[in-house]
Amino acid sequence: MHRTPTPRFRRSQLAAAVLALAAVTAFSAGHAAPAAKYASASHSPGTTTQLPRGVTPLHYILSITPDAAASTFKGAAAIKVAVDTPTASITFNALNLAFAAAAIEGAGGSKQVTRKIDIDADKQTATVHFAEPLAKGEYLLRIDYTGKIGTQATGLFSLDYDTPQGRQRALYTQFENSDARSMLPSWDEPDYKATFALDVVVPSSQMAVGNMPIASSEELGNGMKHVYFATTPRMSTYLLFFGLGDFERATKMADGTELGVITKKGALAQSRFALDESAALLREYNDYFGVRYPLPKLDNIAAPGRSQFFGAMENWGAVFTFEYGLLLDPAISTQSDKENIYTTLSHEMAHQWFGDLVTMRWWDDLWLNEGFASWMESRTTERLHPEWNTTLSKVGGRESAMSQDALRTTHPVVQRIATVEQASQAFDGITYQKGKAVISMLEAYVGADTWRTAVRSYMRKHAYGNTVSDDLWREVDAAAGKPVSAIAHDFTLQPGVPMITVGDAVCRKGNTRVTLTQTEFSKDQPDKKPLSWKVPVIASTVGNGKLARVLVKNGKATLNVPGCGALLVNAGQSGYYRTLYAPAGTHALAGSFARLAPIDQLGLLADSQSLGMAGLQDPAAFLELVKATPLSADPQVLGRVAGSLNGLYEQYAGDTARQQAFARFAMARLAPMMEQTGWEARAGEASSVATLRGRLIAILGDMGEPGVIAEARRRYAASEQDPSAMPAPLRRTILGVVAQHADAATWEQLHARAQQEKTPLVKNQLYDLLASTDDAALAQRALALALTDEPGVTNSPAMISRVSRRHPELAFDFALAHLEQVNARIDASSRSRYFPRLAAGSAQPEMIAKLEAYAQANLPASARGDADSSVAGIKYRIKVRTERLPAVDAWLAKQTG
Repeated sequence: MHRTPTPRFRRSQLAAAVLALAAVTAFSAGHAAPAAKYASASHSPGTTTQLPRGVTPLHYILSITPDAAASTFKGAAAIKVAVDTPTASITFNALNLAFAAAAIEGAGGSKQVTRKIDIDADKQTATVHFAEPLAKGEYLLRIDYTGKIGTQATGLFSLDYDTPQGRQRALYTQFENSDARSMLPSWDEPDYKATFALDVVVPSSQMAVGNMPIASSEELGNGMKHVYFATTPRMSTYLLFFGLGDFERATKMADGTELGVITKKGALAQSRFALDESAALLREYNDYFGVRYPLPKLDNIAAPGRSQFFGAMENWGAVFTFEYGLLLDPAISTQSDKENIYTTLSHEMAHQWFGDLVTMRWWDDLWLNEGFASWMESRTTERLHPEWNTTLSKVGGRESAMSQDALRTTHPVVQRIATVEQASQAFDGITYQKGKAVISMLEAYVGADTWRTAVRSYMRKHAYGNTVSDDLWREVDAAAGKPVSAIAHDFTLQPGVPMITVGDAVCRKGNTRVTLTQTEFSKDQPDKKPLSWKVPVIASTVGNGKLARVLVKNGKATLNVPGCGALLVNAGQSGYYRTLYAPAGTHALAGSFARLAPIDQLGLLADSQSLGMAGLQDPAAFLELVKATPLSADPQVLGRVAGSLNGLYEQYAGDTARQQAFARFAMARLAPMMEQTGWEARAGEASSVATLRGRLIAILGDMGEPGVIAEARRRYAASEQDPSAMPAPLRRTILGVVAQHADAATWEQLHARAQQEKTPLVKNQLYDLLASTDDAALAQRALALALTDEPGVTNSPAMISRVSRRHPELAFDFALAHLEQVNARIDASSRSRYFPRLAAGSAQPEMIAKLEAYAQANLPASARGDADSSVAGIKYRIKVRTERLPAVDAWLAKQTG
């Protein structure tokens, strides 16, 4: 047995620590920020904190020795702190750490060993007490400790994966939002920025990865080495990263930065797309932000496995991404996978500025990170890959936000966060998608050039610092020369969805005059007194093309629009609001539907369906638009029609006769789309056609269309002898149809393939398929399998979640019956989200009582946001079934005579 060196400081480390008391050195020649950015900085006044004020970390020297086999690690930290107020104790965050010793040194050489260390597990803090009070000044706090390596993607964790050579284990970290404290004693809040000097003692045969390049490496003998990373810039604790494993790395230079991709050995070729695209993205972001990427390197690290709560993490200089979000496997990857990888890559790289360089002060303003990265990812994808026509996807993102925002359980974009659990729950559709939509609307209001000027000024002024939303709005106001912040406050400081009601249009002398009234769109509070917003509105008449703009204030505005055709409000779909037309206006737009731009077709379809299901207009209006959608429409519009019909089909679940009646209409509408698209890809076809093909097959298979199911089964059977029968772009879709309609023999065949598979990406998909069956008995078998060791610890919760898509009651009851086992597979701060999401797809009244009972028994009142949202969603789904579907039935009856 090799003996691992202890992490206690050597003389060289002690010398470095003492020097740190005087100054923190620049982190890399040619990449150093101004010296002031690395100097002492006190906690921002008024910022939320769960720690006592008066002590601020400036620099961490952190030494970690992991024992991957034992799932433990040893740690030693030397933390330079500024004491602003005399104190006899220092409190910091710590979670599941065991402390061996602690001492503190002053600049003059004075030293105290701690009198005692108190641990508060509930508050996730530790307090070191000293015999003599510390005077105001700077000190070096030294702590020796041990900790645990987890199996879920939180803190310092391990991921096991199969290879042809046997099972391997790799280590990674995931600290957002509040888990750095489980690897290092720290001030684990975003506003406590500091610099970090990390060194690790690791096996010589493995690659160690950090935020910064390796500064030096020393062989220790016995197969071990000591790796020292360069000092980071000033940053928040949640952005620190460490990875270790049997990795390989490819690099290229762009704008003076070394870009890298890191994968497990044997998978590097699959990362080529990500590496090539990251170079173009870096150049684009350097130009857009007007502040060059400041670190000497930027790695993207691909990891096997997955999490139920995130797909990638923007650690500064070392972005962590699960393999499905970074690697293109030619055997299984689709056009959608390629576009999703690009979206993930562009999102996380945007965070290197929005989030890493400039960070929100507290989780209340999380949208400053996530909303902006989501907006930047879309803007940049449209610019660098116009052939994908992803501009149309912004309607889907907006709809995702509005679906949550129109329920009574919604929250503002800028929200009050008090606990770790609430911070975890803040990573939702409001933060990401509503935040993104509001930015898009404001950019359209002030103009793209003005908006970029404001963003550049914001970046320059706040680099290496922390901000609140108003810091950004001040820059936008200054650049625009008008009070944009008044609009921004309405959309970020209060919840909900504005609704613009369009009066009867009057045409005179070649112009259309109309009155706009602002109310509020709500799905479950029809009598709610509406909030008031200042709403930027853009409108046009169909066929004219000229835009008219107005800011609706105090609930009303009058608009004059050039032309006299059908009136379209929210032309271009940049606005975050619902549009409700008078019946004559709805009829006119339906008659002109084929002439609308694709993005406006998508917006009109989305508004019509949502308003119909909420009881604000006849649900038949949406179905008339479906009938009016021509086969020549953009593939993404056809995909939206297909997805909407599938959503309505699923609303009928449990009522076989009515569901089949709707399916006959839907399949008749979708069959010509499928015939036009075909099963075989055509040379030169647009990427959106390939995506539509897979979507149509999946949806028709879900509805039970006999021809599609038969063809999927035929191709699956033929693939044993002819691999081309299941081409890579359709492999997952075909297997999905087969698995959904599998009998016991087919399920066992898929199970055997999953057991034999060695490629993590493929293995994950196969276990997902086992949990995707319509058959309740087979779904029960999948649930039982999920709690064994066979699928792997990250596949287990994913399988239960997958079962919940078709059998929410079954999955929720199973998880509740095995609460302890399921909890062991979910990180503690995310349990408050996982169980409510299992129940979210239900439409059974009994589930409401079950979910409320679970929350009452297992969650503190402050952590019930997701449970409350799931209950609201279930209630709304029941309302749609009882109050809206009868109108759909009546419309269907008229269609069939």
